Amino acid sequence: MMKIAVAGTGYVGLVAGVCFAEAGHDVTCVDVDEKKVEIMRQGISPIYEEGLEELMQKNNARGTLHFTTDYREAYRDAQAIFIGVGTPEMPDGSANLSYIATVSRQIAETVERDCLVVVKSTVPVGTNDKVEQFIKDFLVHDVKVEVASNPEFLAQGTAVHDTLHAARIIIGTQSREAEEMLKEIYAPFGLPIVSVKRRSAEMIKYACNDFLALKISYMNDIANLCELVGADITDVAKGMSYDERIGARFLNAGIGFGGSCFPKDTKALKFLAREHGYQLRTVEACVEVNSAQKVRLFEKAKERMISFSGLKAAVLGLTFKAGTDDLREAPSIDNLKLLLSAGADVYAYDPKGEERARQLFPEGMGKAGTMQYVDSPEEALSGANICFVFTEWGEIKAIEPKRFKELMHTPLVYDGRNLYDPGQMKEAGVEYYSIGR
Repeated sequence: MMKIAVAGTGYVGLVAGVCFAEAGHDVTCVDVDEKKVEIMRQGISPIYEEGLEELMQKNNARGTLHFTTDYREAYRDAQAIFIGVGTPEMPDGSANLSYIATVSRQIAETVERDCLVVVKSTVPVGTNDKVEQFIKDFLVHDVKVEVASNPEFLAQGTAVHDTLHAARIIIGTQSREAEEMLKEIYAPFGLPIVSVKRRSAEMIKYACNDFLALKISYMNDIANLCELVGADITDVAKGMSYDERIGARFLNAGIGFGGSCFPKDTKALKFLAREHGYQLRTVEACVEVNSAQKVRLFEKAKERMISFSGLKAAVLGLTFKAGTDDLREAPSIDNLKLLLSAGADVYAYDPKGEERARQLFPEGMGKAGTMQYVDSPEEALSGANICFVFTEWGEIKAIEPKRFKELMHTPLVYDGRNLYDPGQMKEAGVEYYSIGR
């Protein structure tokens, strides 16, 4: 057992801390929000992730998982301190490292024993060199502090499983001691460990995320071409999936990627390249394709409709993907802004994202239109003039084609996730538009 502190209790920090506790370590998670800390002490997760609350409660009960706002007590005698705070996107596309800097200074002014600081946050290549120097510049006590890189590769919605059953653990270190310590921390997980230098670990994270983003944007670009030439993107994707060089994952066409990683990391790598006098043309194209893809359905609908003013618009799904309550960079956001500006009366359903959506789009008037949240897809569809599908939740997938015809005033559906069979929708009397089909 190792004494571990984790700075930050968002998707990265909280999941990491809980999983370290599950692996047998003594873990203290640190956050600045006292109310958030209090609910976590009760075993309640501030984010929705399958299986997370169960593990929180289990490890709270056995005394291996703690939550606090007192970073001094948490960092003072920790053997390893993991940094999992946000690195949000700046207006120019660069990463905001202010939270990293704040935690680094807190560590420098607090630690009273030799320790390893491990950055899990996604940071530009070379950041960990600066973090190590920054900590050394502000050290109060005569201790040795080394910084390592340990990027996370979890997917929201399956974060706990992805952490406990990862394909590999990436560690970036500059010394044998740091490497061995990280290997010891992860030994209970029983997972393959890829050990590289710090800068390589930082780049691996960006390279992986941006490759997957490129794959998604490529399929969306091909889907748009499929519509023009009369091909079906689902058939194309099926044929591609059998090629082991390509694989079956991330071939589903839709309305673009969102979330906390892909949009931010593609822009960050683009910015990093330009800082070094290089143009990453593939990544720049990926960003452009995704931006346009997010509103492709609205643009299709605008060609079909004379006006959205006063129309009841059913919106099914708000989060950027199923299995999470995260709305960051979700395609629904851009589309809701357009619908409300155009005067639509929006009735939105999402099983997990409503609370966060309300912070962005309060119920009631929203520019020219209105915003209302409902408790079921059926309630959203009842009497609707148009329907937009933005998230692939099981409850939305399960809607039978005939229900659109039965419930809607005008059975007109724009499906951004290709959830339904075009033939079945046509047979049911539904005017149906999807992506690449």
